[in-house]
Amino acid sequence: MSDPAPAAETRPSGEGARPRLLVLRALGLGDFLTAVPALRALERAHPGWRAHVAAPSAHADLLALAGLEWALLPTQGPATPSWPYARPPDTAVNLHGSGPESVRALRALAPRRLWTHAHPEAGGHPGPPWPEGTHDVDLWCGLLAYYGVSADPGDLRLPLPRARAEPAGAVVVHPGAAFPARRWPPERFAAVARHLADRGLEVVVTGSADERPLALEVAQEAGIGRERVLAGRTALPELAALVARAALVVCGDTGTAHLATAYSTPSVVLFGPVDPGLWGPRIDTSRHAVLWYGEGGDPHGGTCDPGLLRIGVSEVVAAAERTLAENRPFSGPAAGPGPRPAPVPQARRPAPGSAETRKAGPATFHR
Repeated sequence: MSDPAPAAETRPSGEGARPRLLVLRALGLGDFLTAVPALRALERAHPGWRAHVAAPSAHADLLALAGLEWALLPTQGPATPSWPYARPPDTAVNLHGSGPESVRALRALAPRRLWTHAHPEAGGHPGPPWPEGTHDVDLWCGLLAYYGVSADPGDLRLPLPRARAEPAGAVVVHPGAAFPARRWPPERFAAVARHLADRGLEVVVTGSADERPLALEVAQEAGIGRERVLAGRTALPELAALVARAALVVCGDTGTAHLATAYSTPSVVLFGPVDPGLWGPRIDTSRHAVLWYGEGGDPHGGTCDPGLLRIGVSEVVAAAERTLAENRPFSGPAAGPGPRPAPVPQARRPAPGSAETRKAGPATFHR
């Protein structure tokens, strides 16, 4: 172990004299949510510090949802963020990836301390080795433990958002995903939505503005009205409120699945090339049905993963019925059950390569 967590340093009084913490996590929605326990642990370990996160500008809403009063430095990918101070960061933390690009991006700011995994192509910077076969939540908590900061992997829940959720208690069907490899066919989502609507449940279809045509296709084939298509009509705070108060979420391996975990909302999550032991629900596992056929592949692929295609409509319908019967929404995060052990990975994560993608070759998981 090296560079233990420092106590707040004694500096001249004034806002400009506060020690500064910088975290690089310039990834997607799901990636941010799996890093929440680490971010909260860093905040607790640095009282009085000014905390900054280098991330996409849309993450300002995520910081608010997580209750983190951090400054956002808009950044895309493993790039050196624009640092608005003359003095370099007192501590920089690489929660972005294995390196080497993310390590170099932070080293370019000459921080007094840099906490990161070691990478042979990053100038021999010290740190723990990159772990294989580790859930993403535990990976980052483990990095902090190496540097003397205790993080709780179960600290994933978000407080109920203040935004309105209309309609409350709905079934949220989210057919989109960042890449076709992780998109279950729309006609199958439509069949599931039709079944749930026919049994009297209120079904809404969500997605981004770009995914609205897909959502409309699902709704039309399911026989539900266009007014139930919320894709492109909900900003992130409204989507979070909708998920937080939903009866059920049915989706693929997307950020919406991580929102369901964060709000203890029952869900059915369809995994394709990505191992749910590495990215699936980390807590409240009895509230989430995870369907996966254990076949690896390229999550960035241009066609639906063969393993994902093996999941049939009847399996999803059965999982949805079972999950609805066995679970009820929580009244708030404090009412949720305690953390459960991490799922046992069914496949080992490949060792990181030289490219800045947290995994080697095609098994790169970005949300």
